Amino acid sequence: MHLAYPAVLAVLLFCTGLYGVLARRNAILVLMSVELMLNAVNLNLVAFDVWLRDTLHAGQALTLFTIAIAAAEIGIGLAIVLMVYRSRGTSDIDKLRDNAETAGADDAPGPDEKAEATA
Repeated sequence: MHLAYPAVLAVLLFCTGLYGVLARRNAILVLMSVELMLNAVNLNLVAFDVWLRDTLHAGQALTLFTIAIAAAEIGIGLAIVLMVYRSRGTSDIDKLRDNAETAGADDAPGPDEKAEATA
């Protein structure tokens, strides 16, 4: 088996996932893009394991661990996204960041309030 075919496919998958992480605004689509990137890594691990003819199949074993970690990551990430959606009403990352910045600025006491608090 030629190593170039799965390597090129893994690069395409990883670049697609990277584009999704950088360009998407929806948190669920960002999580899906991260999964694409992890699958590209898994494809490389298995391809190099087959190409090197490893008798222990370390690449395939590491792929199983990566799949387990990815499943846990997507479960926790989806739970966080659902809780944020329930509390804020949106899963748009830009709006969430803007809400966090304005909320932090509104909560900070002004100079007059600091003087009254110390008096």
